Amino acid sequence: MARRAGNPRAVLAVAARTPHILGMLKLTPIILAILYALAMYHFSVWRTKRELDSRSTELADPRLKRLTDRLAAALDLDRIRVHIYEIDPVNGLAAPDGRIFITRGFYRKYQNGEVTGEEMASVIAHELGHVALGHTRRRMIDFSGQNALRTALAMVLSRFLPGIGVWIANAVATLLAARLSRGDEYEADAYAAALLHKAGIGIGPQKSLFHKLDALTRSRSGVMPAWLMSHPKTEERIAALEKLESRWTNLPT
Repeated sequence: MARRAGNPRAVLAVAARTPHILGMLKLTPIILAILYALAMYHFSVWRTKRELDSRSTELADPRLKRLTDRLAAALDLDRIRVHIYEIDPVNGLAAPDGRIFITRGFYRKYQNGEVTGEEMASVIAHELGHVALGHTRRRMIDFSGQNALRTALAMVLSRFLPGIGVWIANAVATLLAARLSRGDEYEADAYAAALLHKAGIGIGPQKSLFHKLDALTRSRSGVMPAWLMSHPKTEERIAALEKLESRWTNLPT
């Protein structure tokens, strides 16, 4: 005896809902990626603040303070606080909460006379640019978004390209991150140049420091293509600064 067919209305209702269910299933990787990005953002902010709080102290250097006071006066600020981050790599950074950091390795080069006070001031001005232009917070969001993009792409591509889908997703996310980072560096360079010019320090120390940093990182940058580097090439950064400088010197008085 044949099995009785189900209720026609119920069958039609299930059939009508099927496209919507399939649509939701297709969106699942995107929804998961968004939730992952939000979680990563909050975790990254918390982890960064904890790391910097535990491994940094405020810089107390009279010579550098005289220079940072000139930067502060140009910005109509009472003072600019700079912190020493206790790690060896030569670097400067701006935290999402707006604090400026110089690594111990960088400060040591200043103490040894390898870097001048004016060159250190150019680093501080550059990091102030990242803060003023909103790069520090956006970078944290970008980092979370890039991880979310990597996760979503890996989920989708792995269905069609097993074995290489994850590799393609990582490559796309890396290229995106490098492009965004290079744009931020150019903008922060321009901000620092304007600030140094207004403070009467000039952009000479900014350019000379680029040459010194290029010597320190030449072996690494020589291997990696320019479009994969998180920072623009030194000669391109200096050329952009000199273009700005020529505009300022040619302005009518």
